[in-house]
Amino acid sequence: MITSNDLKGIMTMMPAFTKKDGDRIDATDTVDTDELTRTVDKIIRDGGCNVLTTTGSFGEFHTLLWDEHKKLIEATVAAAKKRVPVFIGCTNLNPREAIRQAKFAQEAGADGLLLGVPFYYQASVDNAVQFYHDVADALPKMGVMIYHNPTHHRVTIPVSAFKKLTEKPNIVGMKDSHRTPLQFIELTNVTKGKMSLFVNQTQMFPYYQLGAAGCWSFNVWMGPSPVITLRGACYNQDWDIAKQICLDLEGVNRVGPNIGNLVWRENVFKLAVNEADYCTAGPLRAPWRIVPQEVKDNSKKIAAYWKTLCEKYPLAKEQVRKSA
Repeated sequence: MITSNDLKGIMTMMPAFTKKDGDRIDATDTVDTDELTRTVDKIIRDGGCNVLTTTGSFGEFHTLLWDEHKKLIEATVAAAKKRVPVFIGCTNLNPREAIRQAKFAQEAGADGLLLGVPFYYQASVDNAVQFYHDVADALPKMGVMIYHNPTHHRVTIPVSAFKKLTEKPNIVGMKDSHRTPLQFIELTNVTKGKMSLFVNQTQMFPYYQLGAAGCWSFNVWMGPSPVITLRGACYNQDWDIAKQICLDLEGVNRVGPNIGNLVWRENVFKLAVNEADYCTAGPLRAPWRIVPQEVKDNSKKIAAYWKTLCEKYPLAKEQVRKSA
């Protein structure tokens, strides 16, 4: 079974690669497994992935049919070839359905699960904790990564809850970005040696100093070199460089007009991936069939800005040779 010691560095949040006609409302087979396979191999060889995670919000879990989800799971596990741990997103409105999907991920060879709390009705903290215990008990050989997204999942898991969560040895990590520095220090005191905590890429400085195992990023699919450089700076304790890179990464959120709608915030990054030339994530799936021009324009500005960061923080020569 995978442990927290196996989880560090860049947690790469994967898009659910879409075929060219995958935006059709009658489409039933939308996952572009060829581009998925090519790009997963590429980003691993480039060094931009220490942990591969699928089907979070950016990964469009909410737009996939179950047959498509199964196809994506199998293709992702096959593409990774055991080079990095693979965590499959199985967040669902229904806990029993989440466990059913998680069992398929286990049979397909995944190392763990990326799981948000069922969110149609807001869960109490006690029931959120119980949900993770239930999943951990149902799949004792699978690592469980808590997907902590209070905005979407409508519950904030407080530091005090982790004394209970860490009772299960296979709850091994958390994707988070919602703690003050003091809360994060308190959290690491509770989870140290039991869970790896991944913060947003812009928080690597100073949170890596405070005990974060690494950062999560979906911007890496526009080209991973800025985040790779950030990881190296933190590993080498080059804090001035790490601080500057985090400031540069935060600049992505200041590019172009404020799109003003949380729904479009994550979708615009998938469109930006398409503009940046590192890979093709494909079109948005239904229900996002009418895309405002402002969103399209913003995605182009984000991609252009990210390209300047890739030029500022290029891949090392040995990584370029490795990827060739």
